[in-house]
Amino acid sequence: MAKPLMAKATAVWLVDNTTISFKQIADFVGMHELEVQGIADGDVAAGVKGFDPIANNQLTQEEIDKAEKDPLHKLKLKFNPAAAGEEKRRGPRYTPLSKRQDRPNSILWLVKFHPELTDGQIAKLVGTTKPTIQSIRERTHWNIANMQPIDPVALGLCKQSELDAAVQKAAAKKAAEGGVMSDDERRKLVSTEQSLEMDAAPKIPTAIEGLETFSLSDDGDEEKEDEAVVDADSFFNLPKGGAEEDDEDDLRN
Repeated sequence: MAKPLMAKATAVWLVDNTTISFKQIADFVGMHELEVQGIADGDVAAGVKGFDPIANNQLTQEEIDKAEKDPLHKLKLKFNPAAAGEEKRRGPRYTPLSKRQDRPNSILWLVKFHPELTDGQIAKLVGTTKPTIQSIRERTHWNIANMQPIDPVALGLCKQSELDAAVQKAAAKKAAEGGVMSDDERRKLVSTEQSLEMDAAPKIPTAIEGLETFSLSDDGDEEKEDEAVVDADSFFNLPKGGAEEDDEDDLRN
């Protein structure tokens, strides 16, 4: 159900200027009945100026009269173009002030680990602008030397489901374009749950790449090695004569 603009201020005005029940006002502005009663008692919304819903084209006087006569009547919001789409805003996500300093780190993480995401997708995820993303991609940001890539989900800038949805969309676009992806890129383009379920692919270090087909010996070499081992015993049997006969001659002399 659509809610009026400045709900609390509207509730203050209705409490002060009408005899509508607290329940009716609470249902109309989206508050709890006890909160509306607190407004009447002066415990809630102290200092808040009332917002006239009639003057601001959100209610009609006839609707208020019906509600005052019938306690079961529910107030209906008058169509107001200014209130259309208020619950779901379009454009960049709002980021609290306390987390805005972490946005560059999260952008750096997304650019580094998910380069397939477009600037528009990153802007929606963390609530930033395309020039900022571009400066981080090109490493021309004024604070790039002090940045550390940090997961935006860990920082609370977006939900894991939102990040997964963006990655899946990028994966579908990549597949439609027919681009060839490496194993690492393919693993990045799946959701977190799918990635955790995948088996780790064995990898060979680049320094010894190609040695997986190299063998120190083959079937033919094994026979030669066996012969070499057999002949090794005779290698240490010195022939008679030579050094031994020379020693005997020295002893006789």
